[in-house]
Amino acid sequence: MAAANDKTLWNEANKQLWREQGRVLTVLGHRLFVRDDGAADQPTILLIHGFPTSSWDWQGLWEGLRPDYRLITLDMLGFGFSDKPKRRDYSIHLQADLVEAVLSELGVQRYHVLAHDYGDTVAQELLARQQEGGGVGQWLSGCFLNGGLFPETHRALLTQKLLLSPIGPLLNRLSGFAQFRKNFSRVFGPDTQPSDTELNAFWSLINENDGKHIFHNLITYMRDRKQHRQRWLEPLQRADLPLALINGSVDPVSGDHMVQRYQQLECRLDFLARLPRIGHYPQVEAPNEVLTAYKNFLATVSAED
Repeated sequence: MAAANDKTLWNEANKQLWREQGRVLTVLGHRLFVRDDGAADQPTILLIHGFPTSSWDWQGLWEGLRPDYRLITLDMLGFGFSDKPKRRDYSIHLQADLVEAVLSELGVQRYHVLAHDYGDTVAQELLARQQEGGGVGQWLSGCFLNGGLFPETHRALLTQKLLLSPIGPLLNRLSGFAQFRKNFSRVFGPDTQPSDTELNAFWSLINENDGKHIFHNLITYMRDRKQHRQRWLEPLQRADLPLALINGSVDPVSGDHMVQRYQQLECRLDFLARLPRIGHYPQVEAPNEVLTAYKNFLATVSAED
């Protein structure tokens, strides 16, 4: 696979290669695409993707992390190459159940967590379970890329708000690639806009297993964030393990304003990397910078062990 600083990774050929290098596990009655590379005796990193994309988002970091870590990621229910049932109850709690079921199936005991966007919220639920003493395995650290950690700082796009509304199903049927291109490009930085090749590859993956028809169902995570705000805030404030932020500052959805709120709320923060010209998808827009920052964070975690 190409070098980590090559943003041309996101094309149809590499998408298919990613699929071939993973496998499908059946957990809790659902077939989920899982990528598990590395040996059981290596330190493990669990990577959790965002909305509306998939585990493929992580390919720009994969080869840079792979020599030193066992890497595990999955397409959550409703995403990527996994099952996409037509259901309205795609709750964050369900996704967390499925992630933990995958970890149990793979026999994972101790692991770092790297999350993005929707995956940040899943990670917050997983961290809450850790602090309650009921989570699967043991977290070693957590790192959050751009995401709606706090509902009050999540500046949802108009399309997202409409998908959550009663007209969501209609809007979903009427929208297509042109609308996706417009909305997806809006959250990228000014210098790192996605190419047509990248956009087409992401769009085709979203449409795997007739996936576009469930956008209005997946978007209900925005309600979950409001309902469970306190549950998902407290683990960040009371964490007994290292936490980091790597943030694309010009992201209109969850950029530097989210970092400021994180600090205002006195959440634990052991490492912060701001990427001044990067938007909502740091691992896609600037994979080399994210890789460097994340390795630097992991080095501080290892030094504390």
